[in-house]
Amino acid sequence: MSPPPQRPKIYHITHVENLIKVVDHVLWSDAERVRRALECTVVGMSEIKRRRLEELEVDCHPGTRVGHYVPFYFCPRSVMLYLLHKDNHPDLAYHGGQRPIVHLQADLYTAQEWADAKGRRWAFTKGNAGARYADFYNDTAQLDKLDWEAIAKTDWRDPDVKEGKQAEFLVEECFPWELIELIGVINAEVAQQVVNIISKASHQPDVAVKPAWYY
Repeated sequence: MSPPPQRPKIYHITHVENLIKVVDHVLWSDAERVRRALECTVVGMSEIKRRRLEELEVDCHPGTRVGHYVPFYFCPRSVMLYLLHKDNHPDLAYHGGQRPIVHLQADLYTAQEWADAKGRRWAFTKGNAGARYADFYNDTAQLDKLDWEAIAKTDWRDPDVKEGKQAEFLVEECFPWELIELIGVINAEVAQQVVNIISKASHQPDVAVKPAWYY
Protein backbone atom coordinates (compact mmCIF):
# COMPACT_ATOMS: atom_id res chain seq x y z
CA MET A 1 0.00 0.00 0.00
CA SER A 2 1.40 3.39 -0.99
CA PRO A 3 2.21 6.05 1.64
CA PRO A 4 0.09 9.21 1.98
CA PRO A 5 1.01 12.30 -0.06
CA GLN A 6 3.29 14.81 1.63
CA ARG A 7 0.45 17.38 1.68
CA PRO A 8 -2.87 15.54 1.29
CA LYS A 9 -5.73 17.57 -0.13
CA ILE A 10 -9.36 17.21 0.94
CA TYR A 11 -12.49 17.93 -1.11
CA HIS A 12 -16.02 18.94 -0.16
CA ILE A 13 -18.68 18.89 -2.87
CA THR A 14 -21.68 21.20 -2.85
CA HIS A 15 -24.11 22.87 -5.21
CA VAL A 16 -22.78 26.09 -6.74
CA GLU A 17 -25.75 28.07 -5.40
CA ASN A 18 -24.73 27.20 -1.83
CA LEU A 19 -21.60 29.32 -2.24
CA ILE A 20 -23.73 32.44 -1.85
CA LYS A 21 -24.04 31.72 1.87
CA VAL A 22 -20.75 29.91 2.40
CA VAL A 23 -18.52 32.82 1.32
CA ASP A 24 -19.96 35.03 4.08
CA HIS A 25 -19.82 32.42 6.79
CA VAL A 26 -18.51 28.87 6.98
CA LEU A 27 -19.36 25.40 5.80
CA TRP A 28 -21.73 23.98 8.40
CA SER A 29 -22.19 20.36 9.38
CA ASP A 30 -25.58 18.81 8.68
CA ALA A 31 -26.35 18.92 12.41
CA GLU A 32 -25.72 22.67 12.52
CA ARG A 33 -27.58 23.23 9.26
CA VAL A 34 -30.64 21.55 10.76
CA ARG A 35 -30.29 23.28 14.14
CA ARG A 36 -29.97 26.70 12.52
CA ALA A 37 -32.76 25.96 9.99
CA LEU A 38 -30.47 26.99 7.15
CA GLU A 39 -31.87 26.77 3.65
CA CYS A 40 -29.63 25.31 0.96
CA THR A 41 -29.61 22.90 -1.95
CA VAL A 42 -29.02 19.50 -0.36
CA VAL A 43 -27.31 17.08 -2.73
CA GLY A 44 -26.82 14.08 -0.44
CA MET A 45 -28.97 11.03 0.09
CA SER A 46 -31.69 11.51 2.67
CA GLU A 47 -31.50 8.14 4.44
CA ILE A 48 -27.71 8.23 4.68
CA LYS A 49 -27.85 11.78 6.04
CA ARG A 50 -30.40 10.69 8.65
CA ARG A 51 -28.22 7.78 9.68
CA ARG A 52 -25.15 9.99 9.94
CA LEU A 53 -27.10 12.45 12.10
CA GLU A 54 -28.93 10.03 14.38
CA GLU A 55 -27.09 6.72 14.55
CA LEU A 56 -23.43 6.61 13.48
CA GLU A 57 -21.03 7.58 16.26
CA VAL A 58 -17.50 8.80 15.61
CA ASP A 59 -15.98 6.35 18.06
CA CYS A 60 -12.68 8.19 18.51
CA HIS A 61 -14.76 11.12 19.81
CA PRO A 62 -17.47 9.44 21.91
CA GLY A 63 -20.80 11.21 22.01
CA THR A 64 -20.46 12.75 18.56
CA ARG A 65 -22.06 11.46 15.37
CA VAL A 66 -20.88 11.67 11.78
CA GLY A 67 -23.51 14.31 11.02
CA HIS A 68 -21.90 16.63 13.58
CA TYR A 69 -18.92 17.00 11.22
CA VAL A 70 -18.32 18.69 7.88
CA PRO A 71 -17.31 15.86 5.50
CA PHE A 72 -14.52 15.87 2.94
CA TYR A 73 -13.21 13.23 0.57
CA PHE A 74 -9.52 12.72 -0.13
CA CYS A 75 -10.09 12.96 -3.87
CA PRO A 76 -12.23 14.74 -6.47
CA ARG A 77 -14.49 12.73 -8.79
CA SER A 78 -15.92 10.80 -5.86
CA VAL A 79 -18.30 7.86 -5.86
CA MET A 80 -20.99 10.22 -4.53
CA LEU A 81 -20.52 12.53 -7.51
CA TYR A 82 -21.10 9.56 -9.81
CA LEU A 83 -24.44 8.89 -8.12
CA LEU A 84 -25.42 12.53 -8.64
CA HIS A 85 -24.33 12.25 -12.27
CA LYS A 86 -26.32 9.08 -12.96
CA ASP A 87 -29.37 10.39 -11.07
CA ASN A 88 -30.96 6.96 -10.75
CA HIS A 89 -30.70 6.17 -7.04
CA PRO A 90 -34.11 5.98 -5.29
CA ASP A 91 -32.81 7.79 -2.19
CA LEU A 92 -31.76 10.92 -4.11
CA ALA A 93 -34.01 13.94 -3.71
CA TYR A 94 -31.63 16.08 -5.80
CA HIS A 95 -31.91 15.65 -9.57
CA GLY A 96 -29.72 18.39 -10.98
CA GLY A 97 -26.82 16.22 -12.13
CA GLN A 98 -23.12 16.92 -11.69
CA ARG A 99 -22.82 20.13 -13.70
CA PRO A 100 -23.70 22.57 -10.85
CA ILE A 101 -21.62 20.64 -8.30
CA VAL A 102 -18.36 22.31 -7.29
CA HIS A 103 -15.34 20.89 -5.48
CA LEU A 104 -13.98 22.91 -2.56
CA GLN A 105 -10.34 21.94 -2.05
CA ALA A 106 -8.38 22.48 1.18
CA ASP A 107 -5.13 21.23 2.67
CA LEU A 108 -5.53 18.49 5.27
CA TYR A 109 -2.74 19.61 7.59
CA THR A 110 -3.84 23.25 7.45
CA ALA A 111 -7.36 22.09 8.32
CA GLN A 112 -6.03 20.01 11.20
CA GLU A 113 -4.03 22.95 12.57
CA TRP A 114 -7.07 25.24 12.40
CA ALA A 115 -9.29 22.66 14.11
CA ASP A 116 -6.76 22.06 16.89
CA ALA A 117 -6.38 25.80 17.48
CA LYS A 118 -10.16 26.27 17.66
CA GLY A 119 -10.81 23.21 19.81
CA ARG A 120 -12.74 21.51 17.00
CA ARG A 121 -12.51 17.75 16.90
CA TRP A 122 -11.59 16.03 13.65
CA ALA A 123 -11.26 12.49 12.41
CA PHE A 124 -10.80 10.45 9.28
CA THR A 125 -11.94 7.08 8.01
CA LYS A 126 -10.44 4.57 5.60
CA GLY A 127 -13.85 4.01 4.00
CA ASN A 128 -17.37 5.41 3.86
CA ALA A 129 -18.14 7.22 7.14
CA GLY A 130 -21.81 6.54 6.49
CA ALA A 131 -21.29 2.78 6.80
CA ARG A 132 -22.02 1.01 10.07
CA TYR A 133 -18.62 -0.70 10.03
CA ALA A 134 -16.46 2.44 9.56
CA ASP A 135 -13.22 2.79 11.54
CA PHE A 136 -12.34 6.30 12.77
CA TYR A 137 -8.91 7.76 13.50
CA ASN A 138 -7.73 11.07 14.97
CA ASP A 139 -3.97 10.76 14.57
CA THR A 140 -2.36 11.81 11.29
CA ALA A 141 0.36 9.20 11.90
CA GLN A 142 -2.38 6.72 10.95
CA LEU A 143 -2.98 8.21 7.50
CA ASP A 144 -1.02 5.25 6.17
CA LYS A 145 -4.05 3.10 6.99
CA LEU A 146 -5.86 4.66 4.04
CA ASP A 147 -5.67 2.97 0.65
CA TRP A 148 -4.10 5.84 -1.26
CA GLU A 149 -3.92 3.82 -4.47
CA ALA A 150 -7.68 3.27 -4.33
CA ILE A 151 -8.28 6.95 -3.52
CA ALA A 152 -6.37 7.94 -6.68
CA LYS A 153 -8.07 5.47 -9.04
CA THR A 154 -10.71 6.56 -11.51
CA ASP A 155 -11.97 3.01 -12.12
CA TRP A 156 -13.53 1.84 -8.85
CA ARG A 157 -15.64 -1.09 -10.01
CA ASP A 158 -13.65 -3.36 -7.69
CA PRO A 159 -15.55 -3.31 -4.33
CA ASP A 160 -12.34 -2.88 -2.30
CA VAL A 161 -11.26 0.06 -4.45
CA LYS A 162 -14.74 1.58 -4.18
CA GLU A 163 -14.64 1.37 -0.39
CA GLY A 164 -11.13 2.81 -0.12
CA LYS A 165 -12.00 5.68 -2.45
CA GLN A 166 -14.81 6.75 -0.09
CA ALA A 167 -12.45 7.55 2.80
CA GLU A 168 -13.44 10.78 4.54
CA PHE A 169 -11.92 13.58 6.60
CA LEU A 170 -14.33 15.12 9.12
CA VAL A 171 -14.19 18.48 10.91
CA GLU A 172 -16.53 19.13 13.83
CA GLU A 173 -19.37 21.64 13.43
CA CYS A 174 -17.97 23.98 10.78
CA PHE A 175 -15.15 24.68 8.36
CA PRO A 176 -13.91 28.20 7.56
CA TRP A 177 -14.26 29.62 4.08
CA GLU A 178 -10.76 31.11 4.26
CA LEU A 179 -9.19 27.64 4.24
CA ILE A 180 -10.66 26.83 0.83
CA GLU A 181 -7.70 27.16 -1.52
CA LEU A 182 -9.25 26.09 -4.84
CA ILE A 183 -12.72 25.65 -6.35
CA GLY A 184 -12.85 23.06 -9.12
CA VAL A 185 -15.73 23.23 -11.60
CA ILE A 186 -16.92 21.32 -14.66
CA ASN A 187 -16.73 24.06 -17.31
CA ALA A 188 -16.09 27.73 -18.04
CA GLU A 189 -19.73 28.70 -17.61
CA VAL A 190 -19.86 27.40 -14.05
CA ALA A 191 -16.43 28.94 -13.40
CA GLN A 192 -17.81 32.36 -14.30
CA GLN A 193 -20.82 31.76 -12.07
CA VAL A 194 -18.47 30.98 -9.17
CA VAL A 195 -16.31 34.03 -9.88
CA ASN A 196 -19.41 36.22 -9.79
CA ILE A 197 -20.58 34.73 -6.50
CA ILE A 198 -17.26 35.14 -4.70
CA SER A 199 -16.35 38.50 -6.25
CA LYS A 200 -17.08 40.49 -3.08
CA ALA A 201 -15.80 37.92 -0.58
CA SER A 202 -12.78 38.87 1.53
CA HIS A 203 -11.20 35.54 0.61
CA GLN A 204 -11.23 34.54 -3.05
CA PRO A 205 -9.73 31.12 -3.75
CA ASP A 206 -8.57 30.19 -7.22
CA VAL A 207 -11.29 28.91 -9.54
CA ALA A 208 -10.26 26.25 -12.06
CA VAL A 209 -12.04 24.26 -14.75
CA LYS A 210 -11.29 20.62 -13.93
CA PRO A 211 -13.10 18.31 -16.37
CA ALA A 212 -11.07 15.34 -15.10
CA TRP A 213 -12.77 15.80 -11.74
CA TYR A 214 -16.13 14.93 -13.32
CA TYR A 215 -17.82 12.04 -15.10
